[in-house]
Amino acid sequence: MTTPTIPLSAMAAPLMALRIFADEFRHLPVPWVTISTVYPDLLELSFHDDVDGFEIWCEALRIRPEAVQHSVQRDGRTGVMKAETNYSGGPVELICFTTIPAPEGTRSRVEVVS
Repeated sequence: MTTPTIPLSAMAAPLMALRIFADEFRHLPVPWVTISTVYPDLLELSFHDDVDGFEIWCEALRIRPEAVQHSVQRDGRTGVMKAETNYSGGPVELICFTTIPAPEGTRSRVEVVS
């Protein structure tokens, strides 16, 4: 079974948003940028252990702090913040992954076998 191909024009909204960001927000921290054929209209900007970068982008895109969703991944050591807005005709999702330090006195699960 072959996968149907989509035209590059299907990614017009996120590519245009990225082009505008490169012009208007060139001074902002560089995020990890994702545009995929799975969700061709979505521009994803992710930040890894860079809460300040995430917050600066939220402010630039006028995302209110109360619109940011907070969660913890199942390992309990990764915090996740997500926010979404529309820009240039398509959704833009900001995601921030942060490391949650182990509680003081917690033993590591890594075992050394000799």
